[in-house]
Amino acid sequence: MAVSSLNFSPDGTLLASSAADKLVKIWDTYSGHIMKTYEGHYEGVNDVAWSSDGEFLASASDDKSIIIWSMELGSIAKTLRGHTNFVFCVNFNPRSNLLVSGGYDETVRVWDVARGRSLKVLPAHSDPVTAVGFNHDGTLIVSCSMDGLIRMWDSDSGQCLKTLVDDDNPICSHVKFSLNSKFILAATQDSTIRLWNYQNSRCVKTYTGHTNRTYCLFTSFSMAKGDYVVSGSEDAKVYIWDLQSREVLQVLEGHRDVVLAVATHPVRAIIASASMEKDLTIRLWYDES
Repeated sequence: MAVSSLNFSPDGTLLASSAADKLVKIWDTYSGHIMKTYEGHYEGVNDVAWSSDGEFLASASDDKSIIIWSMELGSIAKTLRGHTNFVFCVNFNPRSNLLVSGGYDETVRVWDVARGRSLKVLPAHSDPVTAVGFNHDGTLIVSCSMDGLIRMWDSDSGQCLKTLVDDDNPICSHVKFSLNSKFILAATQDSTIRLWNYQNSRCVKTYTGHTNRTYCLFTSFSMAKGDYVVSGSEDAKVYIWDLQSREVLQVLEGHRDVVLAVATHPVRAIIASASMEKDLTIRLWYDES
């Protein structure tokens, strides 16, 4: 069992979590109270993502489906089917009219949210797809995979524009665009996080000190009080690096098992983290300074 993914709503008032217990839960960020539990998946849930207006939440599951939940109705708005194996990752584009997903069928799929149908199936990778996301204007999609490749796609044409690969080709756990979309943050299972300038295909910074050799750990930027990189770790800690200097600024201790998921608050200096089997808690860390 594990809490698999965490995501703050766009205004930061809510935190969504997904887990291997097939449930999606919504929490109040500031009180820590549970607001809602969504039941609908038949197998474990791997990822959750909010629409940009906070009206909808998408969840990706081992039951091969993606469910889009309406916050207003408190129920299922759409179920997206088409993946032929576990769906591992999901994200909305900035306008939230499109959704991108990836999974164990090694494809990246682009969906029309309103119609609930698949627009594109990209034969993206040669191993399970571990993360997908759009850039800030929705023109690009980034994906990464257990095959060690990071790929950039034109979201309109579905064309592969670029492939980034490290010399040693470690399994890529997670990837996301920087806020200005000029860089890509990528976590790999050689216990390293890399910042790529994808225009010239160069790794410009590396962040180390944490442990990541087995699981797909999330990594994130925190921009609330300075520029930081945040990640969970297999030593049960959360690591915070200075984005520019690459120094480990803080190590958060408290979890009792691998910290799989981390999320950073959109406006405040708050980090959410979640752990697996021996722990199964979600913790919220506040910068009081």
